Amino acid sequence: MVCKPMSDWQNRGDHVDALEHLTGLVERVTFHSPESGFAVMRVKVRGHRELTTVVGTLPSVTAGEWVDARGRWVVDSEYGQQFKAQFLRTAPPNTPEGIERYLGSGLIKGIGPKFAARMVETFGADVFDVIQKTPERLRQVDGIGPTRQQRITRAWEEQRAVREIMVFLHSHGVGTSRAFRIYKTYGDHAIEMVQENPYRLARDVRGIGFKTADQIAEKLGVDRQSDMRARAGVEYILQTLTEDGHCAFPRDGLVKKAAKVLEIQEPLIEAALDGEIRERRLVQSTRNDGTCLVYLASLDASERGLAGNIVDLLNRTHPCPQVDMPRAVEWVEKRMGLVLASAQRKALQLAVTSKVTVITGGPGVGKTTLVNAIVKILRAKRLRVILCAPTGRAAKRMAETSGMTAKTIHRLLEFEPMTGRFKHDADNPLDGDVFVVDETSMIDLVLAHHLVRAVPRHAALILVGDVDQLPSVGPGSVLRDIIDSGVLPVCRLTEVFRQAAQSAIITNSHRVNQGHMPVWQKSGDSGTSDFYFVETNEPDSGVKMIVRLVREHIPRRFRHDAIDDIQVLTPMQRGELGARNLNQVIQEALNPSGESVQRYGWTFRVGDKVMQTVNDYEKDVFNGDIGRVTGLDHEEQALTVDFDGRAVEYDFGELDEIMLSYAVTIHKSQGSEYPCVVIPLHQQHYMLLQRNLLYTAITRGRKLVVLVGMRKAVAMAVKRVEARARITTLKERLKAATAVDDGHTRHPSPASGRGEPTWP
Repeated sequence: MVCKPMSDWQNRGDHVDALEHLTGLVERVTFHSPESGFAVMRVKVRGHRELTTVVGTLPSVTAGEWVDARGRWVVDSEYGQQFKAQFLRTAPPNTPEGIERYLGSGLIKGIGPKFAARMVETFGADVFDVIQKTPERLRQVDGIGPTRQQRITRAWEEQRAVREIMVFLHSHGVGTSRAFRIYKTYGDHAIEMVQENPYRLARDVRGIGFKTADQIAEKLGVDRQSDMRARAGVEYILQTLTEDGHCAFPRDGLVKKAAKVLEIQEPLIEAALDGEIRERRLVQSTRNDGTCLVYLASLDASERGLAGNIVDLLNRTHPCPQVDMPRAVEWVEKRMGLVLASAQRKALQLAVTSKVTVITGGPGVGKTTLVNAIVKILRAKRLRVILCAPTGRAAKRMAETSGMTAKTIHRLLEFEPMTGRFKHDADNPLDGDVFVVDETSMIDLVLAHHLVRAVPRHAALILVGDVDQLPSVGPGSVLRDIIDSGVLPVCRLTEVFRQAAQSAIITNSHRVNQGHMPVWQKSGDSGTSDFYFVETNEPDSGVKMIVRLVREHIPRRFRHDAIDDIQVLTPMQRGELGARNLNQVIQEALNPSGESVQRYGWTFRVGDKVMQTVNDYEKDVFNGDIGRVTGLDHEEQALTVDFDGRAVEYDFGELDEIMLSYAVTIHKSQGSEYPCVVIPLHQQHYMLLQRNLLYTAITRGRKLVVLVGMRKAVAMAVKRVEARARITTLKERLKAATAVDDGHTRHPSPASGRGEPTWP
């Protein structure tokens, strides 16, 4: 059902005349979905003593507007009598009462009920004309100065333009939740640009994909067999494949997949593909085995650049002067109060001689101890050591264990919103002598390329991570490809230290990684453990058990805070035991009431735990960052989230950047550790149950891990090794880059003049 202008009603003649007619003032908007336009309004109708409930579909609606509806009276079994409108339109109010309610509804930033009353008192029914034609007169209102006046004027213009875009999109059969972002991208030319090429939306506007653009194109009359659609579709299919982690895809497979999904003949797909390659949106390359691969141009450039930069770094002189390793090891062991294992000593030697070093291993094998020892020795040699990690939580943990400053990779590279690029790159490298990167397994191809190209050529690079964890959410298998290439020196730590072996979390993570079932404490056993399994065979009973564990059992027995300390990690978003449903259920259990706002299918309340879902460089928050909602301002249409002591403000139109995070997917948890994790595993998760998923989930828990679900599902996850290998060519490109550089001599590390420290 679509909002129709009055002219459309008149053209429909008999059909509209047969419907009942209702008009009135919107007193309150009970519900409105930005996605579908469905609205429930309470309307003051002349001749009716009580407010009338009107339901229908509108691009947007605000309290105080005048609504004109045609439809039928119905009696809903739950909500009683209501007017179900088949056709709806709204108009700005023309009475002082309506205007005041309209302006004070929060529609316009900077105007709340207080200022709305003052503006109506000053200008009466002419207030809209004042805002549009002579906005400087607003300063006559007490409390409105130049700054607030400009905000009001700007917000009014944005709302006007956004409403026009909303009506346009709604009339073409799509939702309206992205209208504000379209306006921000294209400005006043939005409708014109969309009409010219609707597929540009998928390329230019975050949150709008090919499917939405395709719906608009169909409504605008674009031929479904057109070259425009085929080109956009091929790019879309390849983009969806990168979401599965692939950096490229075989051309034959891509053509067949695109033809099937788009319902376009293969010769037209081939022609569109060639056109995209000519325009360098896509890149084609032939593998050594003869396979013809197609890349998105950006991923091809990232993979080539990363391989070249790694090999270039590798073939240069290490910044560390020569080290007397026996004395250095003795010195660092004394400083740290421990004895390094043989593998750790070998890794130390690598770190001070190899320009690029990889350190990998599971939990409890001493990666953190090793890194701290390396850092102490390098700093004793007066080298500037820089620590970084892909997520805020991983960087914070790195800082806590090392006693040094650690940054996220994004903050280290310093994104500049004005240019849309990182400040640091090959032309403006970072400042430092040695760069230590933790949690490398979760770094995707694009971020790895940005980081390595910004490392100065004289510096050394140490990559630390667990290669057996899930690969990055983004495209690529960077750490695994680097290790498998054989180009770089790799130290793999395998020995679990005695103290770590006392933890069931650590021993079970290694059991799972080796293909064995985890071992948990049986019911009735005395004592406590840090690893438990609670059996529930039905999804609904699993949901109830998770709520009881989070709200009651774990906080009471283990003294963990239900919101701050406990994290539910689930294999997928959908289903009863998926993140979306669990978030809503746990929210109702832990934070059921209070000031709230509804946007994009979520209800956000003050006190909620939320997660950032995209990288937002302007706000300096990144995918995976977790915070707490600390404020809601309906007048300013803003929500405030505290991320580790830093307040970040979101416009209500930006709330699709965050989601509730009482429960998150295991993929989203990478790089983070939590005091306690609760992991549902059920056969409904069948498609995603695999060994590295369970291994990653278990290793996220620091003090307590609780599995909830079916033994069969746990066994299935342990047994299945990831079958869907990612299509990447970084390994081959590293080998090729090394072959090209074979003529270079790898220089030893002479004393640099900084001098040998006095090892005790």
